[in-house]
Amino acid sequence: MPPILCAVAVRPGGPERPVLQWGDRDGGEGGMVQDGFGAPAAAWDAWRTERGGPGPVARRGRTRLAGLVEHARRASPYYRALYRGLPAGVDEPRLLPPVSKGALMARFDEWVTDPEVGLEALRRDHLADESLVGTLYLGRYRVFTTSGTSGEPVVLVHDRSSWTVAGAVLGVRARRTVLRPDVLGPVLRQGVRAAAVLATGGHFAAVSTAEAMRRRSRRRARQIRVLSVLRPVPQLVAELDDYRPTVLLGFPSTLEVLADELRAGRLRIAPALVAAGGETLSGAARHRIGDAFGCAVLDEYAASEVPGLAVQCHRGVLHVNADRYLLEPVDEAGRPVPAGETSATVLVTNLANRVQPLIRYDLGDRVTVLPGPCPCGSPLPPVRVDGRAGDVLRFRSADGREVAVLPRALAEVVGQTPGVHRFQAVRTGPRALAVRLEAEPGVDPGRVGAAVEARVRAFLAERGLGAVGVERSPDPPRPDPSGKFREVWSA
Repeated sequence: MPPILCAVAVRPGGPERPVLQWGDRDGGEGGMVQDGFGAPAAAWDAWRTERGGPGPVARRGRTRLAGLVEHARRASPYYRALYRGLPAGVDEPRLLPPVSKGALMARFDEWVTDPEVGLEALRRDHLADESLVGTLYLGRYRVFTTSGTSGEPVVLVHDRSSWTVAGAVLGVRARRTVLRPDVLGPVLRQGVRAAAVLATGGHFAAVSTAEAMRRRSRRRARQIRVLSVLRPVPQLVAELDDYRPTVLLGFPSTLEVLADELRAGRLRIAPALVAAGGETLSGAARHRIGDAFGCAVLDEYAASEVPGLAVQCHRGVLHVNADRYLLEPVDEAGRPVPAGETSATVLVTNLANRVQPLIRYDLGDRVTVLPGPCPCGSPLPPVRVDGRAGDVLRFRSADGREVAVLPRALAEVVGQTPGVHRFQAVRTGPRALAVRLEAEPGVDPGRVGAAVEARVRAFLAERGLGAVGVERSPDPPRPDPSGKFREVWSA
């Protein structure tokens, strides 16, 4: 979701009017893009490559992969050892071994290519301080932590090129959704007011990007408001009604709950565009959200590791930006799966990030490359995602009301408890919640469990759900029967 903010922002200075913006005009705080200078070059390249057809898209991807592999072998001790014995000039991803989150994090300081970036100092000097959310580390890097929705939290470092490229490709390729008269008209009349309902309380990609944009000017701070998904739904509704956003951004599960609030007459906003990201947006959810808000719905498939991976076309189909990101659906044995077949996981490569190379990285999602070209005419590969998602949990309060709990909110409460490594929260009844925990190595599981239980009880009580029982399950966190690792769901 983060770079979608760039596609609906306005340039600082000049008249207040919506334009596509691909990061800062100089490439993101003065940064260079490998293939040219800054955001304009990246945007022009994305447009020109797409116009060329499937051939130029594939060639661009191969050329950039060869350059990235050469750089990683030279500058990353981890990849130098991993690729020892491989021939020079590799531009075919299947010749390269895949990498896992756990293996990379275990050798973080050898993984990164800048010797000034070390995990211990990074955590101590930057990630431990929430006041630094949205600022650059060492004056040149964006740093994020994942919430571990696929089972393993990761620390990500992006150079200027990586984030500029993400904003460029998403901005260019979302243009037919963003630059529609029914989107531009209301924004021109009412002004840009983007409300982003996000997971706060940490250096997460979406909130860090939003806060970085807000820091650039007072005007930008007025145009973008961050609302915490941790707040009870009635508070979110009140804040949204007060702000009256013309653009609404959030997780699909959150947007569905807000759509319900709109239908019930408790929410009274009329955005011109709704942008979803961070979770899988099903076709049914897209229709429910679009029908409720009566506006265009823009979907993105991305992760903190690959922020510009895919964006929907005007036909509502996700397309992989294959000139900048490689996506390889594979089976349980790591073998490629054919178009039309759902993968066991997916290997992704970020062709733009040079400080922390991600090459054939196991993202953990299940995806399907759709057979045949998309009716929209795009040469970019069309995909369907069956990945990170959480259920809205609906509990019964003591007075008989049904109260919705947003999955991202509950995930943050549990996942940000000190000592938690992995977890799952499962609704087992209208007044019952089971929590599965895996503590960090060397941490007392009983103490962590007690802290989680106390935090969850307080969280539920704040929502009028003090009658819900919270049970610490003896079972460890594990994938569901479909093979997916979901943090929050209803059994």
